[in-house]
Amino acid sequence: MATRENIFQRYLDEYLKADKDRKGAILDHVEDVTRMHRKAVVRKFRVLQLRDPATEEKRGRRTYYTKDVDAALDGVWQTANQPCGELLHPMIGEYVTILRRDGMWTHGDVATGKLLDMGEHTVRRRVSGFVHTRRGRRGISGTKPSLLKQIIPIFKGPWGDKPPGYGQIDTVAHCGGSLSGSFVWTLNYTDVATYWIIPKAQWNKGQEATKQSLQEVKENLPVDIIGLHPDTGGDFINHNLLTWCTHEQIELTRSEPGKKNDNICVEERNGHVVRKYLGYTRFDCPDVVPVINELYTALSQYLNHFQAVRRTRSKERVGARYKRAYEKIPLTPHQRMLAHPDVTQEAKDRLREEHTLLNPLVLLKKIDMLTARVMKIQKQATVAHG
Repeated sequence: MATRENIFQRYLDEYLKADKDRKGAILDHVEDVTRMHRKAVVRKFRVLQLRDPATEEKRGRRTYYTKDVDAALDGVWQTANQPCGELLHPMIGEYVTILRRDGMWTHGDVATGKLLDMGEHTVRRRVSGFVHTRRGRRGISGTKPSLLKQIIPIFKGPWGDKPPGYGQIDTVAHCGGSLSGSFVWTLNYTDVATYWIIPKAQWNKGQEATKQSLQEVKENLPVDIIGLHPDTGGDFINHNLLTWCTHEQIELTRSEPGKKNDNICVEERNGHVVRKYLGYTRFDCPDVVPVINELYTALSQYLNHFQAVRRTRSKERVGARYKRAYEKIPLTPHQRMLAHPDVTQEAKDRLREEHTLLNPLVLLKKIDMLTARVMKIQKQATVAHG
């Protein structure tokens, strides 16, 4: 067969350009060498003439997840704000359902069906090839120790038996490269049991401003706050906050000084949420505070209802490394609230009602719009005070 193919390729160009007599001579020769019927030789030259190398079918298994499926997956990935494949996979079905409901799904039925049938490993592999657009850098710490160490007890865990309403709190400084002067701070609340997150922006981190932020967190949390766990910073470890917690019947504990991972739930959300969306820009204009809080409202809905979180089940040290075991199926904070037995049925009904009114793509566009607005206000203030 290889010899036949070589002969046809050798005479193809000449055969196509030849006159009648020369074509007859070529056909005689090829027929004699290949032992093929004359009509078969003519058909073979015709096939080679019409063949397009660019569209010629390749050997091997056909591609199942084609470009249209990749486009659909990329659309969901962008709507989910570029998470890893493990966290994206369990959310694909809900994202597609909501976007279809609101007329924002533009992909065909075949591609959609393949996307919904795609396994976790395939999602991980294909998502790893997408291009991430956000970058970050490291910041500086604004935490200072307080002297109320004998009043507020240290708590080291375990955290697994804490019910919803027991949260870790921390502050994030939007100071740029210097802690001098006045600027915006973010108070970040993260529920230990469900990973429900509520960030609040405030001007500086005075005791009254911090207490007011915590009061707003208390009003917006789906369940009652029963415990708060900050680090040893003076913005939390003070008589003002202790008095407020006592009055509201909220348990107040603190981390052990010098242990940077004691508040790991909220500290990892500082990077994954606050820094991811606002970066390390210095916000020293009071006018951005209400806009940032408007951004945080949309961001809380987006993260709590549509961003899955995978919890670590166990961690074992093996030599110089840690071996971690994770949940098989990551869940959103909304799903964790609905599944937790300590959350009242009334609170679950309110969450379900709120969830039916939300759309992740609409929220993401609102988040991008508000983020741009925050940056514009700060830029204008910087130029004005130039």
